[in-house]
Amino acid sequence: MKRVAIFCGSKMGRVSDYETATQVLVKQLVERKIEIVYGGGAVGLMGIVAETALSHGGTITGVIPDKLYEMEVAHTGLSKLYRVKDMHERKALMADLADGFIALPGGVGTLEEMTEVMTWAQIGYHSKPCAFLNTNGYYDHFVKFFEHMEEEGFLYKSLSQQATITDSIDQLIDAILES
Repeated sequence: MKRVAIFCGSKMGRVSDYETATQVLVKQLVERKIEIVYGGGAVGLMGIVAETALSHGGTITGVIPDKLYEMEVAHTGLSKLYRVKDMHERKALMADLADGFIALPGGVGTLEEMTEVMTWAQIGYHSKPCAFLNTNGYYDHFVKFFEHMEEEGFLYKSLSQQATITDSIDQLIDAILES
């Protein structure tokens, strides 16, 4: 694996564990010479992803839509920053650039980005691994909802067949690299 896309929040969350886990994950990715693609922001966990990668000598590429760039939330010190027209172009470019996908805690945008790449995998647009870092049980309710969708007969594959969900950074990286 050469490059992984990270989807995460433009906010920090209410506990410092989210920041700490983000820093540890990114540091370990950089140590393994894995480049990072992310949403291009300088705020929240996105900013932590960028700053951690840069401070440890990593290569980090941002992809940011014009609207967010104009709101002055773009990180301008990245290895590379793509400015795109809209969120659709952002997701498509991030998917093209990445060999796998990781979701950290975040909001609706994070969920939407990750579930879209999972949908693309399900219908055969790619076979890249997907993983959720479940810091502090952040994704526990998401997992329960997927179980409900499966019980109700709306999933082609269980969540465990589509993605790795773990609170262990080592397990997450190993799973991404083994896929």
